[in-house]
Amino acid sequence: MLSRLDAKGSPYLFIAPFFVIFGVFGLFPLGFTAWVSLHDWELAGQGEFVGLANYTELFGDPDFWNAVVNTVGMLVLATVPQLLIALVLAALLNQRLRGLTFLRMGVLIPIVTSVAAVGIVFSQIFDRDAGMVNGLLGLVGVSPVDWRADKWSSWIAISAMVNWRWTGYNALIYLAAMQSIPKDLYEAARIDGASSFRQLRSITVPMIRPAVVFTVIVSTIAGMQLFTEPLIFGQGAYAISGGSLRQFQTVSMYMFEKAFRDFDLGYGSAIAWMIFLFIGLLTLVNFLITRRAK
Repeated sequence: MLSRLDAKGSPYLFIAPFFVIFGVFGLFPLGFTAWVSLHDWELAGQGEFVGLANYTELFGDPDFWNAVVNTVGMLVLATVPQLLIALVLAALLNQRLRGLTFLRMGVLIPIVTSVAAVGIVFSQIFDRDAGMVNGLLGLVGVSPVDWRADKWSSWIAISAMVNWRWTGYNALIYLAAMQSIPKDLYEAARIDGASSFRQLRSITVPMIRPAVVFTVIVSTIAGMQLFTEPLIFGQGAYAISGGSLRQFQTVSMYMFEKAFRDFDLGYGSAIAWMIFLFIGLLTLVNFLITRRAK
């Protein structure tokens, strides 16, 4: 009797700590945020119950939709080039090269670098007056660009930051998946006269599809929560606003502004739940697209 109970109960006991921690630090904050979003909740404590009034106001808030457009724009500019470059980089690291271990470890450097340090360095690189990028553009006769003044220029600068930091991480995931592909497939393809690009398109990408789906979903979640990079890039009094015209304010920054600068915790919680719903919707769309492609 005890041995049977031990055999059936032990697995649940071993995984219980994860679910306890997830419930305390995951489900409870999520549920409590939903409860706060239904109130006119200020920093001093619980306020009046207002139902869906915060959400109704949110749907008519132009600053919120501006933040959504900024977030999605930077998500596309960061995710698509990042994953394409990571795929090519992984394919190169999968070849027989000298110093291969050093090269593979080298792509991890951006990941272990402090995001604050990355933001400060890239803010200097994209500086209007003394930045390296404007210096290089000047060599080919292009006038200096004020990277913080316009939507597209600020999106590009912030996306470059994200791409530099996470391309190596995704490349290692692709590389690990490529290591499991049978070498016989490549040998047969070379005998049939397939080029390296054709092998990448017809063998590598289909065989690492699960890894591609994983990186797309994770990059989408991270992109919708983008906060630190644009905040540091903004600098000055308008940092949390994403510039004087909110040209690069993300949804997470707008949530922080409303909740912790204006102390409207109910409205900020409504924004947080909209971020959660957007992430769920985009993840579902990615899943349906990849399943249909399969």
